[in-house]
Amino acid sequence: MNPDLINRLAPFRAEALSRGIPLQDVEAWIATARPSGTLVTRGDGPVVGRFGGPLLLPADASDPWFPLLATLDCAALPEEVTGLPLPADGRLLLFGFPEMTYYDGTAGEVVYIPKGTPVEERNTKYRCVYGEEGSDFDDSDTLAIYEQFPQEELRLAPDVGVPHHFLAPSPEPGGETVTLPGHPRAWELAEVWEETYGDIVVDGPLHIGGYAFHECTETDPVTDAATDAEDARRHRAETAPGSADATELPAPEKWVLLAQWDIGLNGREGSTLHWVIPRQDLAERRFDRAYVSFFWNP
Repeated sequence: MNPDLINRLAPFRAEALSRGIPLQDVEAWIATARPSGTLVTRGDGPVVGRFGGPLLLPADASDPWFPLLATLDCAALPEEVTGLPLPADGRLLLFGFPEMTYYDGTAGEVVYIPKGTPVEERNTKYRCVYGEEGSDFDDSDTLAIYEQFPQEELRLAPDVGVPHHFLAPSPEPGGETVTLPGHPRAWELAEVWEETYGDIVVDGPLHIGGYAFHECTETDPVTDAATDAEDARRHRAETAPGSADATELPAPEKWVLLAQWDIGLNGREGSTLHWVIPRQDLAERRFDRAYVSFFWNP
C-alpha cells in the first residue's frame, strides 16, 4: 500500500497509544489497513463516473428492477487505489434502492458493460419505484425517496481505513459472536477508529473497496451480507428445485465490499447500501452473484 496512505493513520495510532493500548495491538490493527476509493462530488480529483444520468444498456439486456444509482468508468478505478480487481475497462452500473427486503432478498444489482459494447438509452420506469406495468401500485413515499437520488459527477479521492467492526461469528457450532480473532483489544481499537476516522478519511457519499461500515457496526457488514445472500439462495433453491440457485455461494470471508453508499436522503437519514461480491467472481467478471444489503436504524 502507498506509504502516504498508511501515514494518514498517524492520529489513530497516537490516540490508541495514549489510551494505553499496547503497541503490538495497535500495529497489528494498522496492519489490516486497506486502500479504497472515496467518490466525491466536489474537488479536483479525476472524474470516474456519475450519480444518475441516462440509463445506457445493451439492446438485449432486461429492464432493471431497481433504479440506477451510479455509472462508473472501470479504467479510472485502478486496483492500487480501490484494492479491488475491477475490470480494466468498461462501465459498472450500480442499481439499488434503500428499502428493507424479504427473505434476505437483495436490495439492488450490478451490471458490467464491457468496452465497445453497443448500448442504447433506456427510458425505464423502475418497477421497484412504480410497480409492474398495468398495476395499481401507488407508493408516494417510495417515489419521494427516488426523486431525491443524486445527479452529479463523481470524482476519485484515494483513501485508507481499518476495520470499524470488532466482532466475528463464533467458530463453534451454534455460537454467536466472538472478539475479532487475533485482536484481543478489537473493541477498544474500533472505538478509537470511530472517534478519529472523521479527521483521517475523505468525506464522500460513495466508497469503492475498503471496509464496510454503517451507523451501528459491530460485525463486518460484508460477511453479514454474504450470509444473507446464501440464506436467500437457499430460500430460492427450496422454492424452485433444480434451478441455478442449487450451487452454494462462496464462504462469507471470501467476499469483498464493491461499493457503499452513505445515504443522506430525507426519509432515509443514516441508512446505508452495501454492494458485496465474492472476490473470485469479481476477478472473473461474474457480477450476477453480487448482493446488495440495506441497513437503517431509524
